[in-house]
Amino acid sequence: MSTQVKFASKGSGQVEGALAEPAGGGKAPGLVVVQEWWGINAHMKSLCDRLAQEGFLAVAPDLFHGVLPSTKEQAAKTMGALDKKKAVSELGDAVAWLKTQPRCNGKVGVIGFCLGGSLTFAAARHVDGISAAVPFYGLPEGAPNDFGGVRVPIQAHFGKKDDWAKASVAEQIQKSVRSGGGQMDLFLYDAGHAFMRVGDAEVYDDASSKIAWKRAVEFLKSHLG
Repeated sequence: MSTQVKFASKGSGQVEGALAEPAGGGKAPGLVVVQEWWGINAHMKSLCDRLAQEGFLAVAPDLFHGVLPSTKEQAAKTMGALDKKKAVSELGDAVAWLKTQPRCNGKVGVIGFCLGGSLTFAAARHVDGISAAVPFYGLPEGAPNDFGGVRVPIQAHFGKKDDWAKASVAEQIQKSVRSGGGQMDLFLYDAGHAFMRVGDAEVYDDASSKIAWKRAVEFLKSHLG
């Protein structure tokens, strides 16, 4: 089960989050889990728990600072008001904090979903000290060809039926990353947006989710140890 933690932030003073630790007492790779537009709800905490079961020291920083939307309208409004630059800075604070934890092996990755997927892409560009990035169905602000200088290995997951985070744009980002000498794998699924959201019958796709999860875990372990 995840526990609530707090860590220092250069721009916010302090950020709270949910932390899940793997079994045992040995060193483990660190992982920053970036929220959807629903905030740090039960689903995001369950993802941290699942990642801890896979052997990661996983923390989900609360980028909404206590706001927990209950409707799509509230979620859209809260996401729209989010200072994206500040949020990326807070992800950097989370990365730095994880590296100071006794159980962290010194390597930290970032994985995010929806809003978190877009911020994961941004973190790969702007945050130092990241060893791997896994964005799910989220597109960063700015032009797709802005990623030519990215050196963080990326594995991205998108749905072919997603009208919000379009796979065609993800393909442009992949082209930009690779043209600059970076590494980005892109997997497309016969699913719509938020296909990883377990418990949401409207969007969850079991087959795609299981395949994507296995790929993401293997990729992160290969880069984080």
